[in-house]
Amino acid sequence: MELEDEVIINAPIEKVYAALNDPAVLQQCIPGCEELIKHSDTELEAKVVLKVGPVKARFSGNVQLDTLGAPEAFSLTGQGNGGVAGHAKGGADVTLTADGPDKTILRYTAKAEINGKLAQLGSRLIVSTAKKLAAQFFQSFADVVNENQTA
Repeated sequence: MELEDEVIINAPIEKVYAALNDPAVLQQCIPGCEELIKHSDTELEAKVVLKVGPVKARFSGNVQLDTLGAPEAFSLTGQGNGGVAGHAKGGADVTLTADGPDKTILRYTAKAEINGKLAQLGSRLIVSTAKKLAAQFFQSFADVVNENQTA
């Protein structure tokens, strides 16, 4: 499954990049996130509760960041274990483009693989849920960064 989208954030690129690296901001924006621990500048651990159709699961996972092209571009890869619900792994490539001094265009391409009970639900349900969760995350993220900009 692959997802692509973009969102305009009313903040300079440096502030957007800093927020993407702030565990408190990310935990606030990730749907169902119960805990987010930053082990290093490139390693995070998360605990997330998600409901996909009739299946509700608690996932524990690790995320690795590749910040070689930062702040304009970076990528992340991760995997999560949801017990009997299944496993998920995937990644995303993110680019940040300045749109004037106070706006940033965030574009992402994400890929994910799932297996277990979740994979049996059908690709249409999985894709629509993934799109909804991604949209919720980026809308929350934009709202938090925009709010911090005006505060």
